[in-house]
This record gives sequence, C-alpha cells and structure tokens, in this order.
Amino acid sequence: MVLQTPTSAKRQEPLVTWEKLPDDFILPDDPVENILQPPLAAALTDALDAANRLNSQLLIASNFGLVATVDQKIVVKAPDWLYVPQVFPVAEGVIRRSYTPNREGSPVSVVMEFLSETETGEYSVRPTFPYGKFYFYEPILHVPTYVIFNPLAPILEVHRLQNNRYILQQPTAEERYWIPELELFLGIWYGTRLGLTSNWLRWWDESGNLLLWSSEQAEQERQRAEQERQRADAVINNLEQERQRNQALMAKLQELGIDPNTLS
Repeated sequence: MVLQTPTSAKRQEPLVTWEKLPDDFILPDDPVENILQPPLAAALTDALDAANRLNSQLLIASNFGLVATVDQKIVVKAPDWLYVPQVFPVAEGVIRRSYTPNREGSPVSVVMEFLSETETGEYSVRPTFPYGKFYFYEPILHVPTYVIFNPLAPILEVHRLQNNRYILQQPTAEERYWIPELELFLGIWYGTRLGLTSNWLRWWDESGNLLLWSSEQAEQERQRAEQERQRADAVINNLEQERQRNQALMAKLQELGIDPNTLS
C-alpha cells in the first residue's frame, strides 16, 4: 500500500454542527481490522488506570463513535483510541453509545489510529462524504493531536494541529513524543503483554519513568513481597543460628564444669 500524506492545498471548510444523534440512528458496528488493535488500545488505557490518571469526568474509549453533522449529514468515525478531557455525565442507567463533541462535553483532545488499508483510512483527506479520517479529525473535529501507529513496521507518527493544519512532529532523542493533553510522552516499546509479543505504544512521564501496566505493577509487588519474605527468612535464620551458637557455648561451659549463670 502506498501511503499518501495530505497536501497543503486550500480546501473549502465544511459546515459543521453538533446535533443530537437521533435515538433510532444505527451506529456502525464494523469489526476491528486486525487482532492487534484491541490489545494496543487496552494497554494504553490500562497504564493510565494503573497510574491513577483516570477519573469519572474524562472519556477514554476504543473503536467508539465520534459524531459530527457535516453539511447536514451525520458522520461517525470510530478511532482505535480516543481521549476527551471532560464530558457531561449521562443519566443514571443510560449507556453512552457515542460522543458528539461540544454538545456532550469538551472537544476531543487525542485520537489514535492503528494502521489499516481502508479507502477512508488514516491518511485519507477525502473531503466528501463519508470523509477520510485525516480530514475528519483535522478541519471537522479539530483534534489537537492525531497519532498514527503501524506496529508491524514499526512506525509512529504524531501530528499536531497548528493553524488548523496537521504538522508532523519530530521525536525526542529517546524516540518519544510529548503529548501535552495528557502531560506524558508516547513511544514504542517491544515486549510481551498477556502472551502477545509485539510493538506496543507506551507512556512515559515527564521524568522519563515508564508507566507500568497493571500486570507489571502486580509482578513488581509480587517480587517486592518475595524479597521481603526472603529478608524475613534471613533474619529468622540468623536468629536461629545465634540461638544454636549460644546453646553450644553453654554446653561447652557445662562440660568444663563452669556454670554459665555465674558468668557476668
């Protein structure tokens, strides 16, 4: 597949409104395109949760519909991972089916797509219905950070919105990208999670510390507990050895006719 990046040609801005999604609107229910997409998205969210960076006011979801009405047509795109810093709560018992920015909360701050080969895919700037994803996130939703990741290559691209156009960002010396909306670095890490060995997207904090997955935290706690147990066993063994030495000394003194109780 030849990937074509968007051109800087002048485009007619679409008319975007934020209408309530009709209750009978049938949301797309397309299957994910490959086996890596769900675990990649889940791993990103899991690390944030394990680091206590999630709360009830924000929205993080994967393969979840973002809705806009463009030139009077309802458009829905479901990125592989998305982050919205603040959403309005839904009524008790209501399940959020989709998200319409500005109507249901703040604009979308970050979207991520894991590379596929669809006509209106990650690099598509198709400016007509049903619109390419690049076009949908740039002039329609104005998402500040758009991440495209190909885990097989591996290639990671971070596009930042500047003057209403996406600009490809350059990584740090550590091959990471600063994501200001989350105040974290994003980069590629190769390893195994839940039995799957692949290239993963991982978070690092401002000091360069890797945000651990919950499974890594659990393993770290297990190792810490094991080390504490070993230290406790070592103390008990030392005390037992000291007790045995004292017993042997007392026996030797008694053998020599010396009463240990008379020794000061």
